[in-house]
Amino acid sequence: MHVRNRMTTNPYTIAPDATIAEALDIMRQNKIRRLPVVKSGKLVGIVTEREMLEVSPSKATTLSIFEMNYLLAKTKVSTVMTRDVKTISPDALLEEAAVLLRDNDIGALPVVENGKVVGIITETDIFDAFIDLMGARDVGSRIAIDAPDAPGVLADITKVIKEYGANITHLTVYRGQAGRSTVILRVNTLNVKDMVKTLEDAGYSIVSVIKNE
Repeated sequence: MHVRNRMTTNPYTIAPDATIAEALDIMRQNKIRRLPVVKSGKLVGIVTEREMLEVSPSKATTLSIFEMNYLLAKTKVSTVMTRDVKTISPDALLEEAAVLLRDNDIGALPVVENGKVVGIITETDIFDAFIDLMGARDVGSRIAIDAPDAPGVLADITKVIKEYGANITHLTVYRGQAGRSTVILRVNTLNVKDMVKTLEDAGYSIVSVIKNE
């Protein structure tokens, strides 16, 4: 799966000479927390709701509401934005985006193509993709199998699934220790009792079976 499949296209942006008040207004109206900062069509930074709230006057301040609004209306986005922006291509793999977000401890990446911001991908988009890739909301059964980490194991397990006429909709392998792995299968049936018994008879330990109806 590629970034373009999960990103928000044509994201809201803001100019560096716009005010914090304008930026906060865009965020609150559209229920977003980040804005790419664009000047003459080029990405020059990114600003987050947190960054702007950190420079906003505290509620404990002695300033009046009019004075606070005046300060927010005078302070430019350019004074609080992050200038060294991590970006990604729409053709990059989704896992590349996840690694960039995690390694840099950030919540979003502007998606840039031919020098233009064409989208934004956030940690929420990654979470949603993970849920879909794992089939967490799909009807069917999730079977977790403890298995040796060895060639041919997946072929043996999937052969059993095929014998029962079930379709594997999602498959994940978590590598463990001491040469063992946990194989997570999602199949498009709730009737897995005999299937599980056959796997156990073949020497596999069933960690769990969870059904989504």
